[in-house]
Parts: sequence; structure tokens; C-alpha cells
Amino acid sequence: MATIIVQPGGERAGRQRLNLTAIAHNRLMLLLILFLAITTVLIGRLAWVGIFAQGTTGDGSLAAFLPARADIVDRNGVPLARTMDAYSVAVRPSKLIGDPAELARKLHDIFPDEPEATFYKKLTGRGWAYLRRRALPEQVAAVNALGEIGIEFPREKERLYPQRTLAAHVLGFAPDSAGVGGMGVEAVFNDRLTDVAQRGKPFAISIDSRVQGALESELYAQLVQTRAKGAGGVIMDANTGEIIAMASIPVFDPNKLQNYAGKSCSQSPLCNHMVQARYEMGSSFKPLAIAAAMDAGVVTSMSKRYDATAPLAVAGFRIKDDHAMGRWINVPEILVHSSNIGTARIADEMGAAPLQKMFRSLDFDQRAPIEFNERAKGIWPSSWGRITSMTTSYGHGIAVTPLHLAAAYAALVNGGIWRPATVRKLSADEVPDGRRVFSAATSARMRQLLRMIVSAGTGRSADAKGFRVGGKTGSAEKPQEGRYNKTSLVTTFASAFPMDNPRYVVVAIMDEATGQYGLRTAAWTAAPVVKRVVERTGPMLGVMPDESRDVDISDLMPLLHGDKEKE
Repeated sequence: MATIIVQPGGERAGRQRLNLTAIAHNRLMLLLILFLAITTVLIGRLAWVGIFAQGTTGDGSLAAFLPARADIVDRNGVPLARTMDAYSVAVRPSKLIGDPAELARKLHDIFPDEPEATFYKKLTGRGWAYLRRRALPEQVAAVNALGEIGIEFPREKERLYPQRTLAAHVLGFAPDSAGVGGMGVEAVFNDRLTDVAQRGKPFAISIDSRVQGALESELYAQLVQTRAKGAGGVIMDANTGEIIAMASIPVFDPNKLQNYAGKSCSQSPLCNHMVQARYEMGSSFKPLAIAAAMDAGVVTSMSKRYDATAPLAVAGFRIKDDHAMGRWINVPEILVHSSNIGTARIADEMGAAPLQKMFRSLDFDQRAPIEFNERAKGIWPSSWGRITSMTTSYGHGIAVTPLHLAAAYAALVNGGIWRPATVRKLSADEVPDGRRVFSAATSARMRQLLRMIVSAGTGRSADAKGFRVGGKTGSAEKPQEGRYNKTSLVTTFASAFPMDNPRYVVVAIMDEATGQYGLRTAAWTAAPVVKRVVERTGPMLGVMPDESRDVDISDLMPLLHGDKEKE
């Protein structure tokens, strides 16, 4: 039988071990409770700050977690400008271990748009320098793979424009994400974009990036084909004033800003010619002048005839037609054949006061009617004698921006209501009431006449089948050193579609297009752009071609006589 031997003090040692275990367990439980309590407090604090707290700016949001600047998106939510943590590539020349010449060559392979010599200069410089701002992740990875310890990869808040040059003149730029925008939407809506209470919500503008891309593409193709100095265009909602697309060529990339200080608008790619450049719009003014005469009671019948048998001599000037008809012509013929003489005679009969009133009601004496800071005021005649009234009626002696013209044509076709243009996406209750410029009856008649110009006159090259385009050509010599340069033309086609229920205004302008075979006028340079743009963008905008529908011009067609000359 075994004998159990109890060591002295063993029972006491066991109790001590149990006590120590209990104490350790209690301490762990206390630490766990404290940890849970602290975590709960932190989570509660974050939730309270996010939902209820009012910071020093009074905005009530988690400002530290928001971008420094709100995103800009198009009317369909496509991102056009974003603030994000972007990679940069920098160098400390003193820490380089490799051959600078070989490294410069490899960097040029990764960034082919940057000259090898530029990299070499920075690699052999004395101080820290950027090799690349806003580098793509794959580019950063390629540079990192070079294994050079003297190259660093700082991350910075950057304003990026993912669509590159698309709508650059509309968007503008923001050199510093937290700073003030430099032009366009970034500048004029700077407060909205940097407001802490709204930075987390994208700012939707009126531009449709699909339509914008088509407009830019067609303008650039025509610029190359006609060897033009510049080109531009505007697509505007005729009933709200929203700008659906606006392009000015040459363009710039807001991701790669350069210093254009000291350059005039005509020399800088940063210049938005649609709102900053003033042009004499030529014959595209004729429908406006005739509409004013209709409302003034001067033109009471479309069959009323005017003497165009010979050039019109006034105050030492001779007003003539490019394609003289040599006979008396009626109102539809004046527009279809683009007669300066006929339009001038109507303006002379009307007098200066109604014409001035109409031009002022269209803001032709004011800055371009849009939110941008960078916008020009129309060039208004210093005096309004008889000759001024005559020449301004067909677009000479007065200059406006293409946007002025687009807003005017919207009023001409939408029932007579003028509204300012906007780059904000508007809800139905945000559309301004506008002001009446033309009577509804005059607007209805002008829709017929504009459609006739495209179907039977100088605008036939803009006739996009099934889209019922109506519009007017305009070709004007550019003033130079106190006279007009006969070899330098600005050509315009101002239009709307569909003319049986106008929804969109389209204006295309070509600056000094040389054309083909000497054909430099708007019928050959600007009008074809509108045709292609309408054919591409109509379905995007919900306007489908339908050749079974059109504006009824059966009462006007019998008034046309003779051949249909081109402008």
C-alpha cells in the first residue's frame, strides 16, 4: 500500500498560485473593459462629429476626410475633374548611384513626352527636383524598378482631368486643389467646389461629354481639311440655355499647364474664343434683322419685294451682293440667296431704333451671357447713322462672340424668349423665365425661313437628312489696320434642329479657313461641320432622324425664283 507524503507548506503554495491566477485574470478583464470602453468612446465621437458636430467653419461634416475640392462631372455623371492622391517622381542628385546619362535615357523611355536632355539636367543639378508631376501608377512602378535610391516618390493632392483636353476651356483649371481656380468652371464656381459642406458631392455641369467629344472631333477634322487658323463651336439647349458642348481650337491640356503669361487671347491656347473673341458674323445676322423688321411692322408680307437690280450707294459706300440677282426680290429670296442689298433696304426702311432695341435685348452690347469670368463684351458701333443701320443688319460694323450668336438664335427659334447661357445642369424649376425678344408668330415664321435656307439655299451643305436642320451661313472679312482683309475670312453657320420643334442650337465657326479649290465661304467650311455634328449627336440627345416629318414651307416655296446660288 502506497504512502502519501504531504510536503510542509504545499497547500499554502497552491492557494498562492490560485490567488495570482485570479489577480492576473482580473487585470486582463479590466484591461479588456478599458479597451472596449475607449474604442466605444472613439467610435461614438467619430459618429457624433460626422452627424452632429459643427466645426469652426460651421459646415458640420468630416472635413478632414473630404477632398480639398469637389469633383466636376458632366450631366450624366462622367468625371471631368477630380482631386486625388497622385504620385510624383522626384530626384536628389547627391544620392544617385547610377550614371545620370543612362538614367536620363531610361526615364525618357518611360516618359517619352519629356526630352532626355531635360531629365539629364535635373539629374545632374544641385538640388531636389521633380522629374514628373501626376505620374501614372504604372509609370511609378517602372521608375521604381530602376532601383535608383536617389529617386523618391512623394504623394501629393492633385487636381486631375481624366478626359485630358476634352472641354478644357469649359472646365478651366485649378493649379492647386485647395486654391482658387484659374478659369472656366474651376474659377467661377470656386466657392461651391471648395465649400466644406458640399465637397463630398460632385458638381454636375451642363456639358454632355459624348456630344463634346463629337463636336471637338468634327471641328478639328474640318480645321485640318480646310487648313484653318482656328475653329470653334457651341451646342446649346434652345429652351433652357444650358451649354451641352463648347469647343475652342487650339486646345490645351489642363493636366500640363504651361506659362502663357503676356500672350494675347488670339495667341494663347488658353483663350476660349467662344466667349472671349469678338467677330463680325456676316450674313448670320440677316435673320435677326428681318425678324426685327417683322415685329416692327415693316415686313408685313413674305411676298413684299425689294430692289436688288444694282448695288446700293449710300454715303459714299456701295453695298453689293456676292451673287447679284439683278432684279427685285422678296423676303424668302433675300434670305435664301443671302442678299446684302435686300437686307440693307429692309433695315433702312425700319430705321435704327428698332434694330438697336433688338440687338440690346439680345445683350449684344454686354459681355457674353454666361457665368465665366473670362468673357468679352460685344463691339458696339460708336454712332448709328443710316449706313450703320444698313451694314449691321447683315453683320458688318458690329462684333459679338459666338456665344452671343448662339443665345440669339435660341430666342429666334424657341418662340421668341431669350435666356442667358449657363454651364450649370438645371432642373426643370431652375430654368429662367427669360425675356421676350421676338413675337411667337415671328419665331414661327423664322423657323420656316431658316429651314428654307438649308433645304434650298446657302445652307444646303448642312442638311442632315431627317433632322430638319435650319440655319444661316455667314462669311465676313476680318478687319485689319483700319480696313477689311479680303483674303482673311471668319465663316459661321448658326443653326437649330429639329426645326418643327427646336431643341438645340448649333453654331460652328472657322477662322481663316482656306478651303478647297478656293471655296472659303461658310457654305463650304462651317456648314458641313454642323451636318456631321448633328448626325452624330442627334441620337445621343434623343433626336432621331425622321424623314417623314418636316417644317411646312409649302406656302413659301412658290415665292422662290431662279437658280439657288451658293453664298
